Amino acid sequence: MALRHAVLAALLDGELSGYQLAKLFDVNISNYWHALPQQLYTELARLETEGVVAGRQVIQVDRPNKRVYSLTDAGRKAMAEFIGGPSKPPFVRDDLLVKMQAAELGDLTQLIEQLEDRAAEARARVAQYDKRHKRARGDLDEETFLATSPRVGDYLVGLRGKTFEQSTLEWCDRVVDILKRRIAGEAERHEHGHRESVQRDDDRSQRA
Repeated sequence: MALRHAVLAALLDGELSGYQLAKLFDVNISNYWHALPQQLYTELARLETEGVVAGRQVIQVDRPNKRVYSLTDAGRKAMAEFIGGPSKPPFVRDDLLVKMQAAELGDLTQLIEQLEDRAAEARARVAQYDKRHKRARGDLDEETFLATSPRVGDYLVGLRGKTFEQSTLEWCDRVVDILKRRIAGEAERHEHGHRESVQRDDDRSQRA
C-alpha cells in the first residue's frame, strides 16, 4: 500500500482540506499509517494532477482561503482496484521492543517508566476510540449499527485500532509487573548475599 491509498480512503466520507486531512491522519489513521502534513499536501497535489482527486478553492472571510479535496469517480475506481488486490503482511518497528530485547543491559527502572508512559498513551487512545464509536453509533447498539449502517469501514478499522491499543496496554502492564518483581528479587538476593557475607566475617572473627 502507498500513501495515495490511505489518502483516497480518508476522502470517502467527504471533502477535506489539507489541514483537516492532517488532523484526521494524526487522530484516526495513525494506528495503521503515519504521514507528515507536508507529505499529505504533496500527495494531494499529485492525486489532483492524476485526476483521482478534485480540488476547489474556498473563499473565507477573515481567514486565509483554503483548498478542499474530494474523491472523483476515477479515485473510487482506483480504490476498488486496490481493494481487489493482494494485501501484504504488516511489519512493526518499535524502539521500545528493541530496548526490551536487550533489557538486561540497561536500567530496568527506566524501562518501567517508558512502559508506563506507553500504557498511558494506549489507555487514552482506547478512550478516544470508544468516544468516536459512540458518536458514530448514535442511539444504536454496536451490533445493530454494524448490521444496518450504510458505511462501517471506518468503524471496523477503529475496532482494530482499539484492539491493538488494548493489547498494548495489557502487555505493558504485565511487563511492568514482571520487571518490578525481578527488581525486588534482585534486591532480596543482594540483601541475602550481604547478610551471608557479614555472617562469614563474624564466624572468621570468632575462630580467630
